[in-house]
Amino acid sequence: MDVLRPQLITIDGRNYRKNPIQEKSYRHEEDEGFYQVITGQHRNGVVSARTRIDVLLHTFRRRQPFTHFLSFFLNEVEVQERFLKFQEEVLETCSKDRGVDSSIFQNPKKLHLTIGMLVLLSEQEIQQTCEILQHCKEEFINDISGGKPLEVEMAGIEYMNDDPGMVDVLYAKVHMKDGSNKLQELADRVLERFQALGLIVKEWSSVKLHATVMNTLLRKDPNAEGRYNLYTADGKYIFKERESFDGRNILKKFENFYFGSLKLNSIHISQRFSVDSFGNYASCGQVDFS
Repeated sequence: MDVLRPQLITIDGRNYRKNPIQEKSYRHEEDEGFYQVITGQHRNGVVSARTRIDVLLHTFRRRQPFTHFLSFFLNEVEVQERFLKFQEEVLETCSKDRGVDSSIFQNPKKLHLTIGMLVLLSEQEIQQTCEILQHCKEEFINDISGGKPLEVEMAGIEYMNDDPGMVDVLYAKVHMKDGSNKLQELADRVLERFQALGLIVKEWSSVKLHATVMNTLLRKDPNAEGRYNLYTADGKYIFKERESFDGRNILKKFENFYFGSLKLNSIHISQRFSVDSFGNYASCGQVDFS
């Protein structure tokens, strides 16, 4: 290497010079959690390098668009048919309300409950996520579910923001048929596990169980989805232009609309902006309750 023209390495927008160093290699034992590729003369140097790499990876991951999400599928035939009935009746009775048209309704084949958003950058990370879900099943999902599907109902509607006259997201509520808290507890425990591992950014301590049925992001982009990372790679805040709708009549007339009952038997690792042969989000892995 030419000392006057050293190799430059760019990390997080900054340029670093790579100097030629001849040193004895020190490798810490893998079972203590250190990366096999980090070597150095002294243990403290290895630890410091590992920490800096972890920080850089965490920063990089937070700036990437979400690639996957943990979800329950809600696309059983009965629910899809009832959703289409809901759409039909809303358009018949409320289409004159500001901003209400067919373009903002969810695709019935993609109805789902989201537990949390993920950034998975390789097949290895997808496999690790599958393994984490399996550990969750063994540690608490089996106890909460009793080894059986969760029987739930999808009924009633609610909106996200504070003004029913300016709604961006309208969602259906989902709850256990027996009135228990099993679904909420299970979702919260899974969220807590992934947050503890740093795979889901901690924004909330509890999952808001909701199935989006109307979303104004769909008005301009039929493939749009409801959750985006807050910042771009260069640190700029992401603003999605959207035209709200007046949801007051919809909320009044369809407050208790019944979308159907279904059995939730799996948590899926769903891939964003993808579809399977049934028109639902493609699943990269799942854990079943029974």
